[in-house]
Amino acid sequence: MFSLTIAIYLIVNINCQQTFLNRKETEMFYLKNSRSPRWFPFYTIGRFRNDNCVASNNQQGTCMVRGECTDNGGILAGSCSTITNQAVCCIYVRTCGATTLYNNTYFYNAGYPGTYSGGGKCTIVVQPCDSNICQLRIDFLSLSLAPPNGDGFCLTDSLQIMGGSSRVPSICGENSGQHVYVDFNGETPITIAIASSVSYTFNRQWHFQITQLSCASATLAPSGCLQYYTLDTGTVQSFNYMSAGNSLPNAIGVPGTRQLANHRYGICIRMAANMCSITWSQVGSDNYSFTLTNDVGAVDPALLATAAVQSQDCNTDFIVIPNPQQNDQSLPSDRFCGLGLVATTSATKPFVLYVNNDDNEDLDISNRGFYLAYAQNACPIV
Repeated sequence: MFSLTIAIYLIVNINCQQTFLNRKETEMFYLKNSRSPRWFPFYTIGRFRNDNCVASNNQQGTCMVRGECTDNGGILAGSCSTITNQAVCCIYVRTCGATTLYNNTYFYNAGYPGTYSGGGKCTIVVQPCDSNICQLRIDFLSLSLAPPNGDGFCLTDSLQIMGGSSRVPSICGENSGQHVYVDFNGETPITIAIASSVSYTFNRQWHFQITQLSCASATLAPSGCLQYYTLDTGTVQSFNYMSAGNSLPNAIGVPGTRQLANHRYGICIRMAANMCSITWSQVGSDNYSFTLTNDVGAVDPALLATAAVQSQDCNTDFIVIPNPQQNDQSLPSDRFCGLGLVATTSATKPFVLYVNNDDNEDLDISNRGFYLAYAQNACPIV
């Protein structure tokens, strides 16, 4: 007879991370009363949750055992638990050609934080870390690629996101601070690919945060939302928006557009408690913040961003605000285009702004796209 003394461990899966009881590290256990005692590596650290943490470089990481972080190619970036000094804030950093299944993975260009001037394709394959993952959020902490041509097509550089069950349009130009949500198609990986042309001299840069969201996550974006904002107030932009115009001409030789062609998607705002409507308006500091159709250069600059150049006769590029009201009056259409947008309120729920850009920008001269502020409005007291 002999007695067996062991360290018992328990693994509980929590949103693709794990909570460990007594994992291997420096502790050993052995079989007593045997002729040849055998030693086995085990970690004995106590119990703590693998929650998100803020690393010493201010990036988002995951609190986990030091050995697990290094074994998986992570970077130790500060401590994250008072239970044990073996708990570290672990961040995962990857570049071209990588595959990841870790939450809060950071993906950047070769030589980052420097720029990249070469050509080719840079990809990362993101595998869901378990069967309970439904969605990917990709934050463009930095994204600067070559601009579209004058007709709004990403022919020189492009960001393509493939493999998900929801569509993400081709993206190029200046998009730092933007984000997208992508639905996983079962357990099929999602590929993020950046293609660039060596023939076009440009200082490219990208740095993404890739977050996996469980099907039960409170931050899961509703179906049909390419972008999802959770604050009561904020701003939204079309992709590649800047107040400066595109320097490239379009197909008919006139100043081109910054708007990206063939973009159709929804921008959703999470409805806050006791809020019943939402108001959309142009960002006041930028007269070009709603220039979707027509010729910007042909209009007196003093008229930009006014009702005089707002249009609802929209068949090419436009946004949709459901059941809109302006100055407490209902409008005949939910489409808006032209070169100005008067403050517009909608009580339709959920709060969504729809974007529609077609593939013909010939007559949309020097347009920038949109840069809008939103504010949720409290429910009336009855």
